[in-house]
Amino acid sequence: MNNRRELLKLMLATGGALVVTGGLAARTMRPDSEPVAGTVPALAGPITPFQTAMPIPEVLQPTSRSGKTDYYTLDVRQAVTEIIRGKDTTVLTYGGTLPGPVIRARSGRTVVIRQTNRIDEGTSMHLHGAVVDPENDGGPMDLVAPGATRTYTYPNQQVATTLWYHDHAHMTDAEHVYRGMSGFYLIGDANEDALGLPSGGYDVPVMIRDVGLDDDGSLYFDHLFTSRPQILVNGKPQPYFRVRARKYRLRMVNGSNLRPFEFKLSNGDSFQQIGTDRGLLPAPVTTTSLPLSPGERADIVVDFSRYASGTRIVLENTLFPTDTTAQIMRFDVGDTARDTSRVPGKLATLPALGTPTVTRTFTLTLDPATGAGLINGRQFDMDRVDFTVRQGATEIWEISNIDQIPHNFHIHLVDFRVLDIDGTPPAPGQAGLKDIVSVMPGQKARIQVGFDYPYLGRYYYHCHLIDHGAMGMMGQFDIVRS
Repeated sequence: MNNRRELLKLMLATGGALVVTGGLAARTMRPDSEPVAGTVPALAGPITPFQTAMPIPEVLQPTSRSGKTDYYTLDVRQAVTEIIRGKDTTVLTYGGTLPGPVIRARSGRTVVIRQTNRIDEGTSMHLHGAVVDPENDGGPMDLVAPGATRTYTYPNQQVATTLWYHDHAHMTDAEHVYRGMSGFYLIGDANEDALGLPSGGYDVPVMIRDVGLDDDGSLYFDHLFTSRPQILVNGKPQPYFRVRARKYRLRMVNGSNLRPFEFKLSNGDSFQQIGTDRGLLPAPVTTTSLPLSPGERADIVVDFSRYASGTRIVLENTLFPTDTTAQIMRFDVGDTARDTSRVPGKLATLPALGTPTVTRTFTLTLDPATGAGLINGRQFDMDRVDFTVRQGATEIWEISNIDQIPHNFHIHLVDFRVLDIDGTPPAPGQAGLKDIVSVMPGQKARIQVGFDYPYLGRYYYHCHLIDHGAMGMMGQFDIVRS
């Protein structure tokens, strides 16, 4: 089956849509931060959309600079925000905001982040998509204890791209990310600067995710896709965004734990996709639809100069839409603005594919009896290295989803190219540098992975439907000297 809507209907019909079972108690976090076991509460009713302006996450400023290094402080802390108007919601954050602040880095310039963990559970910050050594990868077992401080160092030796950071502490990352621990990390470079793409205030990060809210405004957490009916964009429910009549670059990330999306404009107009997970596409792709599974990113350019002042256009979700998830946000077009930006016909040159010498196979499934997440029939074991890879090698990985629910597949450190899905080449918007591939029920994805990086040591691969990874759908490999 390849029809995405039919597959999502199947998820609902087969027992609750993206359920992780196995005795995990549902938990709610009250304002005093005490999680308690309980049954599913009466979730808050639908929130009227388009009542709140979409906030743009603040850019974190360095505490100091020296040579080719920028230094930041970014603590993990609990905070209180307002999602339902007039009600407080307790969240877990980086830096006290939902989502966390944007870090704008430069290719070739090092970023050092000093972080104190001010919550009562261990954390591990993973810079998703970063080319970084194992010591700074933020692996699932590399925890920062409550009250402890550590530094993360990112050399940024990679092309311009839209990354994001999030918690990765094994078995608690699903709840930590759900409660707010994520943010944007944007790398720029000279090639991107020279293209003339929309920039400054017209280069906007947009994090879209789903949550479930109790009537009192608190976040409700379990592992049910269906208990997360409210869409948040940059931390606010189905907001509006006032735009000028000109081009905007929107850096889209699906920050949900489980929910895949497929976005389109309500008037059916096209837009241009210019980037994917790990950088710019070779050329812009004109499209009317943008699918994103959890953790995937895409940069798009929407030209609002086509519309008269006062026009309202809704960003819609066409993948398994419900009354509360069909409308994501609304663009309210205002006056014209001077616009010297452009989208050139050539954006980037992708590196040549090497010659693969190894083919590896992976099967993804959840054990219906225990809820364990399995890759090749095995749950994650921190004491087991699943295989080794030679530094500099090029490999083909075949990933098969043998479940009746969607999965996807993320590899730390590397980017890869999608060769085909069930023998069909990827859509143009998926043909760039990727670090996540979506694998729908019954599908097999083939990707080509290169390991030409300066780092040796241990890295991870896992389903990036984060609840599935938390339940053990993860493995680890060692890169060794060739």
